[in-house]
Amino acid sequence: MKILILTGKFGMGHWSASQALQQQLEREGHQVKTVDFFDYAMPEFAPALYRMFGWLVKYGGGLYNLFHRLTRNVEGEMPLAGPWVEHLEELLWSQGADVVVSTHPVCSGVVARYKKEGGQVPLITCITDVTCHSEWIHPGTDVYLVASQQVRQGLVAKGVEEERIFVSGIPVGEQFTQGSPNHGKRELLIMGGGLGLMPRGDRFYEQLSDLPGVHVTILTGRNEKLYQRLHGKYENIEVVGFTTQVDQYMARAHLMLSKPGGITVFEAIASRLPMLVWAPFLDQERENARFLVEAGMARLADKEEEACLWAIESTLYDEAGLAGMRAAMEQAADTMCRAAVCAVVEQLAGEKVHP
Repeated sequence: MKILILTGKFGMGHWSASQALQQQLEREGHQVKTVDFFDYAMPEFAPALYRMFGWLVKYGGGLYNLFHRLTRNVEGEMPLAGPWVEHLEELLWSQGADVVVSTHPVCSGVVARYKKEGGQVPLITCITDVTCHSEWIHPGTDVYLVASQQVRQGLVAKGVEEERIFVSGIPVGEQFTQGSPNHGKRELLIMGGGLGLMPRGDRFYEQLSDLPGVHVTILTGRNEKLYQRLHGKYENIEVVGFTTQVDQYMARAHLMLSKPGGITVFEAIASRLPMLVWAPFLDQERENARFLVEAGMARLADKEEEACLWAIESTLYDEAGLAGMRAAMEQAADTMCRAAVCAVVEQLAGEKVHP
């Protein structure tokens, strides 16, 4: 069966979810193609669009949150959906897709408009945050894959039929599996350097390195300046630049400090890795953090250096607390069907499914 996954690179969460879905579907024998639809529809403008989005998130978060709140319950078609239908038709014809999976709300909107104008293709929308924002809801969607029961209930409250919603969690790669933390030093993993979230003062890292019986790994991503500043400077801090082995660092850690991006959250759940999350600013990440904390899977850490260090110490040495967070992640994972997309694809394509 030929499956087309549509996404966009606004941050890497949508793209990462698409790659995980492709991995699952290909393992079941399907032919899968993942396409950045924004790059496909407007290749000359897409790079500038992504840069503008990155700037907005980093420097204009207040405006971003305001727009997010004002449109939370606003229903209707995507403004740009109509002009992009022709590009979608071209893509569908070239790929011969039997089913479309979307991991971005705009892509779902374009497919919904295409179907409204007479096109016929099953559409699965995979929501990549713990949110029931109306931007994801389109009448042309046959099935929604959502992160949690709370999101499912939120969609039902907005009029989506229960039978069209499956709790699958946010898709993550199969390499993210339950880890086995080392039994020597306590291992703290810190992510977020590439986003400028790391504390700036030297005293923070000095105190971090001096924590008794603790080894710290900091993933700085593509932030070369931060990597050069920290690498080799502190005895008990290992600094790693851009890596494709995040799953291995998660598997060996006892605790992770990170921003609560949707993909990161569910990679941690798959790895059963307790989290400290930096108090988030963007609304989607606030919703993700609320989901984690209310379920007992994470605690909040203030970005102020002394408060952050206190949160790290009080959590990393709390064996009962860490065990409770791992148990909560186990329970959350048990409520999710990671294979839902494969079953749904077969159903929508008219094949008989054996649960």
